[in-house]
Amino acid sequence: MVLTINAGSSSIKFGLYEEEANPEKTFGGQISRIGLSGSMLSYTNFKTNHSANTESKSTDYVSAISFLVSWLEKQINFSEINAIGHRVVQGMAHTKPTLISAELLDELKLIIPYDPDHLPVEIALIEAFQKYHPRIPQYACFDTDFHAGMPRVAQLLPVPRRFDQRGIRRYGFHGLSYSYLMRELENRVGKQALMVRIILAHLGNGASVTAVYNGKSMDTSMGFTPAGGLPMATRSGDLDPGVAWLMIQTENLSAEKFNHLINHESGMLGISQTTGDMNNLLTQQHTDIRSAEAVALFCYQVKKWIGAYAAVLGGVDILVFSGGIGENSPEIRARVCEGLEFLGISLDASQNNENASLISVNESRVMVMVLPTNEELMIAQIVSKMLVHKQLLES
Repeated sequence: MVLTINAGSSSIKFGLYEEEANPEKTFGGQISRIGLSGSMLSYTNFKTNHSANTESKSTDYVSAISFLVSWLEKQINFSEINAIGHRVVQGMAHTKPTLISAELLDELKLIIPYDPDHLPVEIALIEAFQKYHPRIPQYACFDTDFHAGMPRVAQLLPVPRRFDQRGIRRYGFHGLSYSYLMRELENRVGKQALMVRIILAHLGNGASVTAVYNGKSMDTSMGFTPAGGLPMATRSGDLDPGVAWLMIQTENLSAEKFNHLINHESGMLGISQTTGDMNNLLTQQHTDIRSAEAVALFCYQVKKWIGAYAAVLGGVDILVFSGGIGENSPEIRARVCEGLEFLGISLDASQNNENASLISVNESRVMVMVLPTNEELMIAQIVSKMLVHKQLLES
């Protein structure tokens, strides 16, 4: 069995999978709204089809991790678990999934300043399972892996070269999601899907757009950190350095306060002043101009990135929407695609409203699809493959 752990900005998802080429999920769930009121742990036993919720009382990530580890002890048999796979957002020099060692943990701790919103939690989860189950090997599956082969020009930042030598460049994220979507495309469309021009839009609380050609990432909207690119639920997205300087000067912001501002107070929340949740914004937009502007900006920016990546690729053959917003919001998809007819994008309104997997009209030059993503399954597949490789080396 493989246990997967996926820590997000306000949640921790977990899953238990059969160890095989196409792992089957037997148990899973998540702690949501960590640090917010009403934090809950929800789970499903897929063997018995039993689902339940329980209050987690997780006031922060420290309490959430402690609660999760002790709760899992009562729910699953750790003696049956052969490995634990973790989503690690920032991999920097690491371009492949890696067995977690003391040396790797030391490396990750050194780069915490590069990703202070994800790495501390991911490291804490790894160390918690090490403490209680030291015999179980743990693997890091890096979100940056999918983009590691981007062209050099897409990685460069226009700052003095000494920063590039320190590893400060564009890395890209949501790699596990994009890897899964490419496998799904191959399963549904065939191997030719890997040979065409594809734009993948992972739209959720965290959002990014990626250009893919011949199965490889050519460019992606998130850059050095997951705060770059599109405006998101609470993240600013790309920001004029002059605006950043003015914010710091006029509000006397420390580095920590500025980081909190652009990651947790900006984006849709900052514009609407009420919420970063897209469902709430869509409901409020008809009576609240701030919510309407937040929705409009999000759609406008996604459309801009799609247009930009059509230029990078020399056109587009397949456009994929995924993530919580991309999978579930017909209005957002329609507003993003409106005006992109010149690229060959034409939606079928009824199919789009039904969240069908294919939402473009038959005559559309671009195939527009809605594909649910599954980062946990991707982690389980990666770790299962690594365990098989390890067994072959040992035999």
